[in-house]
Amino acid sequence: MKFDLDTAWKEAAGLLSRNLGLLAIIAGVFFFLPYAGIAIGLPEMGDLEAAQASGNVDAMMAVVTDLYVGYWWVFLILGLVQGIGLLAMLALVRRRANPTVGEALSTGARSVPSYIGAQLLQTGLIVIVATLFVGIGAVTGLQPLAALGGVIAFVVVCYIVVKLSLAAPIIAIEGELNPVKALTRSWALTRGSSMRLLVFYLLLIVAFVVLSAVVSLVLGLVFAFAGEQAAMLGEAVTSGLINAVMIVAMVCVLAAVHTQLSRFANGRAESTED
Repeated sequence: MKFDLDTAWKEAAGLLSRNLGLLAIIAGVFFFLPYAGIAIGLPEMGDLEAAQASGNVDAMMAVVTDLYVGYWWVFLILGLVQGIGLLAMLALVRRRANPTVGEALSTGARSVPSYIGAQLLQTGLIVIVATLFVGIGAVTGLQPLAALGGVIAFVVVCYIVVKLSLAAPIIAIEGELNPVKALTRSWALTRGSSMRLLVFYLLLIVAFVVLSAVVSLVLGLVFAFAGEQAAMLGEAVTSGLINAVMIVAMVCVLAAVHTQLSRFANGRAESTED
């Protein structure tokens, strides 16, 4: 059996409609408020937005570097908080025991070290692969080979991200706390469905980027009429809102994909036993 995009989308929409209230509360507390708070509270965020608007990549990277060096502890706390929120929402929408919000949050807090471990392992693998392919092209000194290495690295990284995309649902829903086993199971579950998953994720990303751009533009214009301070506050609120909505949608999509591919895996196992 192959992964079905339409079925996954319908299941994701169903999860969203059934759990919208609780998901909105968790997303608001763990994603909207922290993200908007950082956007408002850190003055350097304004410098980053100015650098992004200028289109100067070097200036933008310099601001990003200074931001993370100066406030690494803030982003560490933010990562922990958002990791707990993400895992709690996944547990809430798909745990068979129908957990309460408190139980889902407890699952998120208990599982977040495993999630962070899986993310670090995935990031390490991506860095190694990207460095290998880009480095080989760069060592030759030939521009075409360097460009080809970059393209190959991008394709391979996309493949790895898709193959390991179910690590969070496996940790939160199945209760697998070993990050290596979570990544291994994600790789196994996505076997034979990688290309369909890539297309599914890309379609959702494109749709969300377009929608968020329209929302940002409209709300940005509305707040701009109220003055400079209101515009800055409005941009922070809008960014936090878009971030929270994206996470809620991602949770429902990942839970639906995990459910469908787990069903296929269980069916293959039963067929083998028979």
